Amino acid sequence: MAELITVTDPDDPRLSDYTGLTDVELRRKREPEEGLFIAEGEKVIRRAKHAGYDMRSMLLSAKWVDVMRDVIDEVPAPVYAVSPELAERVTGYHVHRGALASMQRKPLPEPGELLAENRRVVVMESVNDHTNIGAIFRSAAALGMDAVLLSPDCADPLYRRSVKVSMGAVFSVPYARLDAWPQSLETVREAGFTLLALTPDAKAVPIDEAAPRRMDRAALMLGAEGDGLSTKALRAADEWVRIPMSHGVDSLNVGAAAAVAFYAIAL
Repeated sequence: MAELITVTDPDDPRLSDYTGLTDVELRRKREPEEGLFIAEGEKVIRRAKHAGYDMRSMLLSAKWVDVMRDVIDEVPAPVYAVSPELAERVTGYHVHRGALASMQRKPLPEPGELLAENRRVVVMESVNDHTNIGAIFRSAAALGMDAVLLSPDCADPLYRRSVKVSMGAVFSVPYARLDAWPQSLETVREAGFTLLALTPDAKAVPIDEAAPRRMDRAALMLGAEGDGLSTKALRAADEWVRIPMSHGVDSLNVGAAAAVAFYAIAL
């Protein structure tokens, strides 16, 4: 059973995992180095726990203690009960969901492990917006994609914003980092995957015409918002595919485009 501790001092060192959550650069560096991430909200905390992540601690406003009582009774981690005002002073924003948990990260699998075990993978290049990362993971989970591979400069899927937007889907879709980019795309091809680059370029074929559902193994490549896939990534692809558009619209937000493409590939 977790220990319930009332804290009234915002400088209490026991709350250090939760300090400055709105400082993106600080948290982006600190969290991977210290092996932690922050889960926000009851549903996300429960999903992280269900996915097997160990809890370091919880930070709860008083009214959420009863809501989270079953979790408190199950985890051997301290639970800090604080006022909403103190939570805001510590984190830097109004914690309207009233519940935060600091979770321990797991070691990432090797890309080869994911490629050996799965048939439908997402490959992201330079997607460094946390909201887009979260949205893509949520769609990947919902629409049957098996795994995600990230270029070295993609945003952290376990950053608080990514986790929140994905509603915890980042816990259910395995992912790995491709250290050598774009050379590591050849590793994906050697594992038997057809590399499909999603692009609005006029030379790309409509995604349905590429017949991805009939492919034994398919890897959908997605680029960053605005810039899209780099020239090197496009050259490394086996085929360029696009989503047909109407009414003069030339492209979609990468999160929306990903969802459409996942449906065309996986279901």
